[in-house]
Amino acid sequence: MSELITLDYDGPVAVLSNNRPEKHNAANDAMDRRLFDCLRELHDRPGLRVVVWRGNGKSFSSGRDVSELGVRTEDITDFDFIERGHAGTRLLFSLPVPVVVAMKGWVIGGSFERALLCDIRIAAESTRMMLPEIGHGVVPDSGGTARLFQMAGHGLAADLALTGRPMDAQEALRHGVVSRVVPDEALDETALEIAAAIAKAPAFTVKMFRRTLDRLATPLVDHSMQEESVAQTLVFASDDYAEMKQARAETREPVYRGR
Repeated sequence: MSELITLDYDGPVAVLSNNRPEKHNAANDAMDRRLFDCLRELHDRPGLRVVVWRGNGKSFSSGRDVSELGVRTEDITDFDFIERGHAGTRLLFSLPVPVVVAMKGWVIGGSFERALLCDIRIAAESTRMMLPEIGHGVVPDSGGTARLFQMAGHGLAADLALTGRPMDAQEALRHGVVSRVVPDEALDETALEIAAAIAKAPAFTVKMFRRTLDRLATPLVDHSMQEESVAQTLVFASDDYAEMKQARAETREPVYRGR
C-alpha cells in the first residue's frame, strides 16, 4: 500500500506530496496521521531549508473525505478529536523553515485552511478554492479563516464560508491569498524554483524573518483555533446538526430551530 503522503528530499529541500489522487487527495484520519508524522520528521531533519507541499493527480486536496465527516472510529470526544487535529496543524507554525504550497485543481475545506497557514502559496490556473463546511452543517475549524481574514478581510472570509462558493486562482491573486498564478504545467517547476531561491538565502536570516511573521500573524490564528474547538463541539451536539442529517437521510427539507 502506497503512503497517503510521500516525503522526499533534494538536498536542503523537502517535497511533501499528497498521494490519494484517485480521491482528489481527500483527507481522512489516516492521511492526517501521516501528515503529522511527516511534519515531525521535518522538525528533526538536519540541513533542511525549505518545504514544498504539493499534490499528486489533478488536485492539491478536495478537503475532508465527506464519508468520514463527523465519524469517530475511536473512543474520543469531539472536542478532544478537534484539539488533537489542531495540535498537529500547529506543527506548521513551529517548523524551522518556510513552507511553499503548490495548489492546483480543488483546494477545499480544511486542506485550504492548512494551505493558508503556510508561508507562500502559488496557484495553477486550474485552482479552485472553497470553504464548504457550513453547507455540511459544520464550521471551518483548522484556523484558516483567521489567516484569510488577515489577508483579505472580513468580507471575503464571510462570503467564502457562508456561501461555500468556489474562488478561482485569479480572484485569489487579487485578494493576496496567493502570490503567483502560473500555468498548470509550470506549477511544480515554479514551486521548486522558489524553494531553491529560499534555500540559497542565509539560513539564520530566513529563520529570523519567519519569527517576525509568526509573532505578527499566529496569535490571531491560535485564538481562532481555540474558539473553533468549542464552536465545532457545540455544533456536533446541536439540534440543527441532527436535523440536517436526518432531513438528508429522509430526502426532505430540514426545519431548523436555531439551537
